[in-house]
Amino acid sequence: MDNNNLRSTNIDRIDFATVTGENKLLRSSFSWMAVAMLLTSVSAIAFAFVPELTAFLLTPTETGFKPTTLAYVVMFAPLLFVLGMGFGLNKLSYPALIALFVAYSIINGISFSFIFFVYQIGSIATVFLSTTALFTIMAIAGYTTKTDLTKMGSLLMIGLIGIVVASLINMFLGSAQMDYIISILGVIIFTGLTAYDVQKIKEMGQNSGESVMSSKLGLMGALTLYLDFINLFLFLLRLFGGKKD
Repeated sequence: MDNNNLRSTNIDRIDFATVTGENKLLRSSFSWMAVAMLLTSVSAIAFAFVPELTAFLLTPTETGFKPTTLAYVVMFAPLLFVLGMGFGLNKLSYPALIALFVAYSIINGISFSFIFFVYQIGSIATVFLSTTALFTIMAIAGYTTKTDLTKMGSLLMIGLIGIVVASLINMFLGSAQMDYIISILGVIIFTGLTAYDVQKIKEMGQNSGESVMSSKLGLMGALTLYLDFINLFLFLLRLFGGKKD
């Protein structure tokens, strides 16, 4: 680079461009996350409280209700959507990624309708508000901190793999104590990941420009933050949610 050009560059313009890039990617991520949360909430409430929709998930039996085939599909399908978006980032078009993201949010919401059959509505609302407050605090911390959270993020990812493995093992053991420990660790891990992911998106925004890939990254950032929120919510619900009698 020409030294004269470098010296004549207004440093304020560089800073402004950097901040604008950061804010744009974060705005995109949080905006899409808000859309996903809205779609998930609406579909969860609809399938929990509209009998005609609930019938698609539960079928009556002599002893109560049992899940339908669709119920099992919506329980496991979200993972396929997440993998599809992750592996298809470079191959899929931006509209295709949006379609997958919207479909994932709705299907995830349908699967979340089951929490209304297990937990009291007041308890769900309280945990949701608590999750929102905790998520907001950690998001602000991740955005404002000057500390590099990369090492912490790596440790948290290792911890995440650990609780996934432990959860699979506990599916066979059925240990209430292990489930309690996993839930506590889950809250700690996703609380930390929220700050880490916000900082990561902020740093990615410094190098993002006006491109299709930048738009895609905003969508993937939204998916990451959405996953942080819902997992934090579910672990808190397992710890503090009041179950129905």
